[in-house]
Amino acid sequence: MNTFGHLFRITTWGESHGGAVGVVVDGCPPQIDLDVSAIQFEMNRRKPGQSHLTTPRQEGDAVEILSGVFEGKTLGTPISMLVWNKNARPSDYQHLKDLYRPSHADFTYQEKYGIRNWQGGGRASARETIGRVAAGAIAKQVLREHAGTETLAYVKQIHTLAAEVDTDTVTLEQIEASPVRCPDPIVSPKMAERIDQARRDRDSLGGIIESVARNVPVGLGEPVFDKLKADLAKAMMSLPATMGFQIGSGFDGITMTGSEHNDPFYLEEGDETARVRTRTNNSGGTQGGISNGENIVFQVAFKPTATIGKPQQTVDMHGNEVTLEASGRHDPCVLVRAPAIVEAMAALVLTDHLLRHRSKSCF
Repeated sequence: MNTFGHLFRITTWGESHGGAVGVVVDGCPPQIDLDVSAIQFEMNRRKPGQSHLTTPRQEGDAVEILSGVFEGKTLGTPISMLVWNKNARPSDYQHLKDLYRPSHADFTYQEKYGIRNWQGGGRASARETIGRVAAGAIAKQVLREHAGTETLAYVKQIHTLAAEVDTDTVTLEQIEASPVRCPDPIVSPKMAERIDQARRDRDSLGGIIESVARNVPVGLGEPVFDKLKADLAKAMMSLPATMGFQIGSGFDGITMTGSEHNDPFYLEEGDETARVRTRTNNSGGTQGGISNGENIVFQVAFKPTATIGKPQQTVDMHGNEVTLEASGRHDPCVLVRAPAIVEAMAALVLTDHLLRHRSKSCF
């Protein structure tokens, strides 16, 4: 399916080397003061050609809003947005027309549909995420206006280089100050050099994006099958190149005892009432699949970019074994542009669950 969400629903459309790509957002509350420049800011964070660490494809990725907004406010009707593909070069992929690129979706799409768009990967291309980021930028504004919630994502690890980041204090400014979007000033330049070396070697690297959502209302999540963490996992694993998801302590939790892993409750005195808090956050901000008011912290693993310049063995559609040396424009490491995409998907999930929660709690 090309649609995601329940009450706050998005449908993305378009292929990487077609005329345009875009999204339709349905279910956005009316009278949201929509900051179009904030949408474009998010688009700029994920667009190609940012530096020598990303694909050299040059796209302005200027977003156009076609419907659902009037005099700067959302109408409550479907919001349609598009981005024109200005620098598509389908001819770059002519030599790949009959080949199955290793670890790409070429073979599976061909087998499933009997036809595929071999120009840049079609719907399987990460260019599809343009619609997600545009929709996520709207979701961020809904979250900020209705709940004061902030979502951030940053590069936590590239290959074997891991950063130290405080999820309570990290800022967007710190993230954007780094060419690899890693807020650790010591590790960030090392990551940049490692990525550049992979590019020179005609190879690629993977890594981990960490994300934090702060000031999340208590009660988001729909037991049993639509747990908040389950929907976050689905959202992240629907992204191109993702290979793993963990929340809170994740897989490290298996090395702890119950007494070590449990998050003790306490009362935090406020101006008017006491708030229930936890002293640790091994649960990652959810318990029983429902948000508990603590920071939601999760990590997403991305594989190395599948398109590389090194010779690889593959087969073609005619059953011949061939050697492929891919050319064209690709990222030596997708993580540099991934934070905006991860943030967008987190915002979409949280906005959808915020609306679902309020539809029940208002009675």
